[in-house]
Amino acid sequence: MNEIMKVLESVKNGISAIAYLSNEKRNEILDICGESLTSEMAEILKANIVDVEIAKNSEKPQSFIDRLSLDKNRIQTMVEGLKQLKNIMSPVGEEISSWSTESQLEIRKITVPLGVFCIIFEARPNVVADTVGLAIKSGNGIVLRGSKDAINSNIAIVKAIKNGIEKAGINSDFIGLIEDTTHDGVNFLMKQRDKIDVIIPRGGSGLIKNVVENSLIPTIETGLGNCHIYINKDCDRDLAKKITTSGKISRVSVCNSLESLVIDREISVELLPILLEDLIANGVEIRGDEEVKLLCKKAKIATHEDYFREYNDYIMSVKIVENLDKAIEWINKHSTHHSESIISNNKTAVEKFNERIDSACVFHNTSTRFSDGFQFGFGAEVGISTQKLHARGPMGVRELTTYKYTITSKGEVR
Repeated sequence: MNEIMKVLESVKNGISAIAYLSNEKRNEILDICGESLTSEMAEILKANIVDVEIAKNSEKPQSFIDRLSLDKNRIQTMVEGLKQLKNIMSPVGEEISSWSTESQLEIRKITVPLGVFCIIFEARPNVVADTVGLAIKSGNGIVLRGSKDAINSNIAIVKAIKNGIEKAGINSDFIGLIEDTTHDGVNFLMKQRDKIDVIIPRGGSGLIKNVVENSLIPTIETGLGNCHIYINKDCDRDLAKKITTSGKISRVSVCNSLESLVIDREISVELLPILLEDLIANGVEIRGDEEVKLLCKKAKIATHEDYFREYNDYIMSVKIVENLDKAIEWINKHSTHHSESIISNNKTAVEKFNERIDSACVFHNTSTRFSDGFQFGFGAEVGISTQKLHARGPMGVRELTTYKYTITSKGEVR
């Protein structure tokens, strides 16, 4: 584990290079990093081809291959994410509030970086560029530990970004890539409280469960998305069809893809066959109970576990409910508290849904596919938090900061 310790010590010692820069300098670094990703695109794609071929030879599912694969457009999206971060003022050093006390103390509450955050992620090499950009803007050190499936891609992207940072005249040691992809390496990493301030798992349920249950480092739980769409009886039928189909098939392998459809019984006989026919025509397997099966002969009978699952595949669970209250009850019970959507033109129903759904993001007349740091205007995200403490929903620059107090006195004693 000596190599891991060397990386952690390097990142810890390198924080000062990024922690105290001006917003303008941070933007300059982001620009140059974007240019470096573009100029080294061929090398990144070459490395990614190696990872993808290994995954294919290992018979990984297509949804996994999709998450792993890079192309020119996806690298350009990374670059655009860095550019969008320029539009966000770095919160580091911002005065949140100030006040005076009866003891003649002048107190200021000021935003500061978290320190070093570690992101443990699976086969999504774009995570490297997204999270490093956020580290630059928020003044944090970052430790990256990707899976073996994307190791060549990750190494190439980190190399390009570090080259860009060095061109900007800044020491890039605040970025560290852990190349040890063993389980022992992860378990060792999760014990290093003196080197890492917060750890963020981003991947499947097994990864997240392991980190949440075994890390000695404060953890922010992210990712799992059993995202629901609820079709209310007062919906626009055409809109419901468009959003349901697009929300499921536009990219099934991501955490904000629709996984579960809930619909009011009053409109189910009329509308559900239309919705399911369109989904099936686009390759989606339907799973539901006997009531759903009566309306869709191609549906498979769902197990109890199906209603709780994030499929990341062309599969969707379906549930018919009596009314809005039952829909809310069903979703809150089966959701991973990531993102849910209501399709309705009934203002009262929408307000109640928004108020009572216990998820990080609640959408109206649109898809949960917009649950994304880039779409929210954050430039990128380190993950989508499904917990409630410190951060919730897409985590951008501000969610990677904390605060401290500075207190000034004229010599008062207590």
